[in-house]
Amino acid sequence: MTTLFDPMKIGDIDVANRLAMAPLTRNRSPKAVPNDLNVTYYEQRATAGLIITEGTPITHQGQGYADVPGLYLQQAIDGWKKVTDAVHAKGGKIVTQLWHVGRVSHVSLQPNGAAPVAPSAIPAGGKTYIINPDGTGEFVETSAPRALEASEIPGIVDDFRKAARAAMDAGFDGVEIHAANGYLIDQFLKTGANQRTDDYGGSVENRARFLLEVVDAVSGEIGAGRTGIRLSPTTPANGISDDDPQAIFDYVAAQLATRDLSFIHVIEGATGGDRSFQYEGTSFDYDAFKATYRNAGGKAGWMVNNGYDRDTAMQAVESGRADMVSFGRLFIANPDLVERLETGAALNDPDGSTFYGGGAKGYTDYPALDAAA
Repeated sequence: MTTLFDPMKIGDIDVANRLAMAPLTRNRSPKAVPNDLNVTYYEQRATAGLIITEGTPITHQGQGYADVPGLYLQQAIDGWKKVTDAVHAKGGKIVTQLWHVGRVSHVSLQPNGAAPVAPSAIPAGGKTYIINPDGTGEFVETSAPRALEASEIPGIVDDFRKAARAAMDAGFDGVEIHAANGYLIDQFLKTGANQRTDDYGGSVENRARFLLEVVDAVSGEIGAGRTGIRLSPTTPANGISDDDPQAIFDYVAAQLATRDLSFIHVIEGATGGDRSFQYEGTSFDYDAFKATYRNAGGKAGWMVNNGYDRDTAMQAVESGRADMVSFGRLFIANPDLVERLETGAALNDPDGSTFYGGGAKGYTDYPALDAAA
């Protein structure tokens, strides 16, 4: 019987176990450049089968939160190289999450104070994190976006490609395309954010076009076996919604099945909340979604996420419902989470007040088992 702690191969990446560290925005990389504190943070968690880094903007335009690391500056690529070297020295595997936030941004974070971009000029209605001139941080309402011109879209697709190449230059084992949680790719997918009438709006085929163009550009640059993707069919995060998520995501599943990716990373339900959440008036079947992918020939590792604990994660893998399980908050508080779950040891509790911004407190100072002992 396959267990959560068995090794496997996802695409071209060999992983030591089926536990992944989920991408976690921590706002500790001033000026979008990874630093020594970030190196320590990821190095501490290198026993994960796979580390997926925090969302990493592909361009300045893709930036939506202060002090998150990017991939569009040479200093950032050099900073990430220190991270990947440290993780590899500990025997770990690490991919970076390629991120464009779209409308989930603020003018103070955009080049020349411009409006954020989106499929349609529909505000996200949520909040983002900025740094004020006096150095204090705060959460503020996102700014009203402008709709992208069709002529701009190929350039953003190419920005994803260039960021994937930068990730390889920085020593990553692969990338995860962020197509979840109400950010740019998810905005194109879902009717609540996409009211376009051109080739990128309307039908499921049109709304999925941008996602598939990004997947093809990235996988063509670095190889499909090093390309994963994160999806969130029913999350309400960042004001996102859809009239018929089963239709759009079954189409996406069938299309991705032909592309031989490394892994499909699925957030079930409401991100960070109810795993059974559904959009009003709709019904989404996650098992049917996976079946559509497998029946179309898809062989990528199937990774699930959202509120899993030791028992539910073990059951998900042992039953074959998932190949891997990703953990977020548990990895924040437990750098040695793999050992703790394998031995049934007690877990540290995460300190939510230190999740976003700050220094070592609540970031690199959680004790490992040997330190606690």
